[in-house]
Amino acid sequence: MRSGIFLKIFLGFWLATIAIVGSSMLVNQYFDDQPRQEHPDSDGDRRPPPRFVLNLLYQIQHQSPEEVAEFVATLESEHNLQVYLLKRGEGEILGKAVPPAVAEVADRLSHRRGRAYLRQGDKRYFAHRVRDSQQGNLRVVLEFQADRRGFINALIEHLWLRILLALLVSGLVCYGLSRFMTRRLAQLQQAANRIAGGDLEARLDVRDKGGDETDQLARDFNSMAGQLQARMEAQRQLLSDISHELRSPLARLRVALALAQDAPDQGARYLERMERETERLEELIQQLLSAHQEQRELDSHIDLVGLLKNLCQDASFEGKAEGTTARLDTGLEQAVVASTGDLLHRCFENILRNGLRHTAPGSVVTAGILRIDHQYRIEIEDRGPGLPETELNRIFDEFYRVDTARSREDGGHGLGLSIARRAIELHGGTIRAENTGSGLRVTVSLPMSN
Repeated sequence: MRSGIFLKIFLGFWLATIAIVGSSMLVNQYFDDQPRQEHPDSDGDRRPPPRFVLNLLYQIQHQSPEEVAEFVATLESEHNLQVYLLKRGEGEILGKAVPPAVAEVADRLSHRRGRAYLRQGDKRYFAHRVRDSQQGNLRVVLEFQADRRGFINALIEHLWLRILLALLVSGLVCYGLSRFMTRRLAQLQQAANRIAGGDLEARLDVRDKGGDETDQLARDFNSMAGQLQARMEAQRQLLSDISHELRSPLARLRVALALAQDAPDQGARYLERMERETERLEELIQQLLSAHQEQRELDSHIDLVGLLKNLCQDASFEGKAEGTTARLDTGLEQAVVASTGDLLHRCFENILRNGLRHTAPGSVVTAGILRIDHQYRIEIEDRGPGLPETELNRIFDEFYRVDTARSREDGGHGLGLSIARRAIELHGGTIRAENTGSGLRVTVSLPMSN
């Protein structure tokens, strides 16, 4: 992460910032190097003069030349400026050399213009025309020097130092911004590595308020991790259940084989038992394969009316010993749905056999087909004891049995309804179970074929 997206974001932000700041500096430097020219009629800075300037003008008008000179000296030392007193025909009356900028701003004064301003480089000039009772008309010019000290002065004077400071500040800001933007991605990478290492408890923190897209990504990751954990736990449970289911018939086979070896005269009896256990193993393996086959394309069609009629006839034949029968009640002549292979055949066969196994002796297991909107609803209802409400959803789980001992006596492995659920889901339908008060009803919904 550090050498990937973090570096790309950091360099992208930093280079963009350098380009913007560098361009601004070069433009400023270019214009700072150009000589500043003021229009001779421009008043420039029209801000009112400071109070000490007004005080100087008052001193010139009302004090003697010696007192004015003393006041000017004090003013220059206190305010870091230069004062020039110019008189036409006599020059600077304080005996100072007159810089060109001072002469330029002084020449802007006239009988119609009492003030003038000028900027050149880092200096500002203020000129004011004043009448002295002793000296006559005077032009007062103040030269202000910007107060620059230490590091600020060095920044102003040296372009390379400004560039270095801009690089440092922009680099720190872009680094912090890049770290902030990639922090959640780094956490996501760490959590993904933990899950890859087998730690399925790894989760990301999610802000309840003020979240952004990274929080939504964290929620999706946590949901994915939770589903993965549930699937892995279900897989471990499945392997445990399979090993348990296979262990029992194998153990009985082993015992029957040992007894047959110890009592050869009863070998036929034990061979019959071994054949029965072998058939149970074969049935269990076939059901496992059916429960875990991959998604297949629905490339054929099947008529549910004809399918359920045949299955009810087969179920009635199997239930003769107990006096139980299965009957189809529907007003539809056809109910065609998309399918593939014999998935739906095994699905409804398992549901009907489950109903026959638990319905009361001498009762009828009914099957019905209804058309609702663009779906067919198939209801198969027995006359058994029903189920506890907490078990209604779990009966579709693999190897789940409400009564373990009874299910094994009946030959069930807890796979029939799980096969039915998976087959219905592969067809885009739903399956659920509910108590009716007089038995259990399994309801299947399947989309109609186009």
